[in-house]
Amino acid sequence: MKHTGWRKPTPGLGVAEQLAQAGERVAVPKTRAFVALKRVGAHIGLKAGDMMLLDTLGAFTQAQDWEEGQRPIVWASNAYLMEQTGFSLSALKRHARRLAEIGVISFQDSPNGKRWGRRNAEGRIVEAYGFDLSPLSARVDEFEGLHAELQAERELCQRLKRQITVARRMIRARIEAAVSSSLRGPWSQFTGLFEELLDRLPRRHEASEQLERLLLWFKELQERVEAAYLMATGATKPVENTDGKDAEVAKKTQEMNPREVISEPHILITNQLNPVISNSSEKEEAAGVVPNAPPEERVDRELEDWVAEVSKKRTALDLPTIMQACPEFASWARNMGGFLKDWGDLHRVAGQLRPMIGISEHAWNVAQDRMGTQVATAAFALVFEKHSAGEVASPGGYLRGMVEKAGAGELHLERSFYGRLRGQAA
Repeated sequence: MKHTGWRKPTPGLGVAEQLAQAGERVAVPKTRAFVALKRVGAHIGLKAGDMMLLDTLGAFTQAQDWEEGQRPIVWASNAYLMEQTGFSLSALKRHARRLAEIGVISFQDSPNGKRWGRRNAEGRIVEAYGFDLSPLSARVDEFEGLHAELQAERELCQRLKRQITVARRMIRARIEAAVSSSLRGPWSQFTGLFEELLDRLPRRHEASEQLERLLLWFKELQERVEAAYLMATGATKPVENTDGKDAEVAKKTQEMNPREVISEPHILITNQLNPVISNSSEKEEAAGVVPNAPPEERVDRELEDWVAEVSKKRTALDLPTIMQACPEFASWARNMGGFLKDWGDLHRVAGQLRPMIGISEHAWNVAQDRMGTQVATAAFALVFEKHSAGEVASPGGYLRGMVEKAGAGELHLERSFYGRLRGQAA
């Protein structure tokens, strides 16, 4: 980015200038550019105020400004923009800066720092300095592709949610039926694990990876609940005939000719009690269940191993969980880095935000060496969020304490993140 002395250059502004140069080489209608951006604006970190300012700037452009070889530059004054948007001067500058850092507009500064421009007789811009909207043209295909991905992700999430709903309803029905019938089985353990999985269901934003893991756990739990239920109900023993003449009577009944007139009574033989005349104690005996018997508390070794494995998997943190649990950190991260697609982007932004809360480079390097890049990034997000909320006065000391806990095996970041999520949902 060419430094004019009026504005401090940053990597984000440099990227915006490169996008503006690329946008000058393509022809994109203004309507298409704005529609593509608005569909993904919230996802890339734009807020309502940013979109309002962008709409105001777009109203100054003309159709020919979006043709190939042209740049849609707006040179409206701050006073006019403040009047149109209702922003204060500081708010106007903040929104404009965010638009540029995210790569939606670019600044074209004049030598004297003022905005101005002129058009020829055909209405084309000959020379102008101000807000350059050319990056929108360069990123139209990117925004449209991102929108298609978001649509596919949204549909996948809806499908996964429906499957999770079916699985959890089946699990709940089986457990309630088993408990109400006093069937033997590890129902208390199943209930505890089921409730724990219910707590993990996302309340707001979610990613398909998180839902896929939850669906897998729900289906595994459903299979085990079904197996335990069938085992408990399959243990039912038929009530034996006490007179010991079942075989003889059955043989005699088979030899009876239905066309002949017989004087002997027809005897109906069954291995089950007549449900009409049997009393409750007989039903319970036929079901092989002791009345009011408590559920069996002992869990077999295989179930214990599976519960331990699922609990271990649940400790893994993902980006959506961190961003949802730490909204203040997420806002700053998106403002600094735009769309964050993976842990690498989040780690890079964490390194940029580190000096803002007073964490030294040495402390940050030690945290990465001892905890690993991913865990250190998640820990920093939590420290940043707590410091912003006034919960932590010394972020550097708090991070060092987390490093010591990690070395002793006592650091449980997932508990902190899910605890904050539960607090938001309450």
